[in-house]
Amino acid sequence: MKKWKLTGLIISTFLLVFVIVTVFRTLTIQSKQPAPQPTQAVINEEAAVSRLSQAITYKTISYQDRSKFDFTQFDQFIAFLEENYPLVHQHLNLEKINDYSLVYRWKGTDAAKKPIGLTSHYDVVPVLTGTETNWEQDPFSGAVTDGKIWGRGTLDDKIGVIGIMEAAEQLLKDGFVPDRDIYLMFGFDEEVGGDEGANIVAQILKDRGIQFEFVLDEGGAIVENMVPGVSQPVGVVGISEKGSATAELTIEGSGGHSSQPKDHTNIGRIAAAIAKLETTQFKGDLRGPGEDLFEFVAPEMSFGMKYVFANKFIFESIIEKILLKEPASAALIRTTIAPTIFQAGEQYNALPEKASAIINLRLMPGDSLEEVKTFIEDTIDDQNIKVTLTGSEATKVSSVDGWEFKAIQQAARNVYNRSVIAPYLMFAGSDAKHYDAVSENTYRFLPVQITSEDLNRMHGTNEHISIKNYLNAIKFYMEVMKEV
Repeated sequence: MKKWKLTGLIISTFLLVFVIVTVFRTLTIQSKQPAPQPTQAVINEEAAVSRLSQAITYKTISYQDRSKFDFTQFDQFIAFLEENYPLVHQHLNLEKINDYSLVYRWKGTDAAKKPIGLTSHYDVVPVLTGTETNWEQDPFSGAVTDGKIWGRGTLDDKIGVIGIMEAAEQLLKDGFVPDRDIYLMFGFDEEVGGDEGANIVAQILKDRGIQFEFVLDEGGAIVENMVPGVSQPVGVVGISEKGSATAELTIEGSGGHSSQPKDHTNIGRIAAAIAKLETTQFKGDLRGPGEDLFEFVAPEMSFGMKYVFANKFIFESIIEKILLKEPASAALIRTTIAPTIFQAGEQYNALPEKASAIINLRLMPGDSLEEVKTFIEDTIDDQNIKVTLTGSEATKVSSVDGWEFKAIQQAARNVYNRSVIAPYLMFAGSDAKHYDAVSENTYRFLPVQITSEDLNRMHGTNEHISIKNYLNAIKFYMEVMKEV
């Protein structure tokens, strides 16, 4: 009886210590949010809105078939910038690289300090044929109605170009002179990869020996109800982009009449391979930018969620299982597999001699193309299926501990006082990846507060931005330039 009492006492003591330690860790977790210093920026709102409205009217559309580019529209847009931002063109040096990439250099007072770069792109995606009549306002009208500005580029990404130009013009009016050089860099083909835009700019800057402290591009935004347990809007700053790769699975063999099929046909074997990949999946692992995200938002969570994340070393496996249940959160912690194309057969009663499938994969930082290919081959376990893999690995992961991230975070808090600003892993691509070669850090952040529906409008129908959001974007860029 005494032995059972002793065992019970030991267990009770252990549980008490466990509770004390874990609750203490929860209660003492420190916020990573800087105190906001509300912006005092003053903007001529009516004029700023008018300029973005006009910028939207230029059909600077980029196409996969580059012969379709209408560069007269690009020329007109550049002329529009020169006319509407006289102080920028008077005080900053403008260089046109590959004719249509715009690089402005704002010279600072301290040549010993490395420069920073603010980049966006002024090309936009086409309006999908057949959807034109679904728009409430013409997609290239720049219409201003009900407190909103409508059209292609209001979210992606003329708002970035015009927001930066408005900020620089206003700061010049105010007599502001930066400590360090500030580069404003605007691409013209981001929507089709940026190979002739940002890529060439980065190569030329590298050849000149220019190295940035950080480059800030479009990317994450401020969204409400984004993180469970956090009541405030959360603004996410991309510190890395997932890699993008294309795997092609191919099998060839005898066809024949469909009346005498083999037990395992070419179509069946490719289908089985895909089924194995979808069943197996890459292992989820809360690390890198995903882990950073939760370290920044955990102190702002309700007690129950805060308790779990403050003691992640205990609950990590449970957290990962929860994250893997939803596509958006699963993509944050693992390389993803998305079969997108299946090709086989031409005749209903003839077995195809060849079958193939295309799979799009988005690679986590640290996962190499070679490792991904090996995983696919080992998982499908069919030597008759040929696997080819092309693409790019994830970009490097930028710092969240240095002054660079803190400057962006502070600028965002100055404008969006209630928002929690945190790092994250960006799933899509941007021009920022090209600047990895010339920058210590690359960050990705669209400084607007939007809804999940707005995210769907970026390349879709009825793209628009509220006037309030647009003006806040200008203020954010002004704050960034002052912070650095």
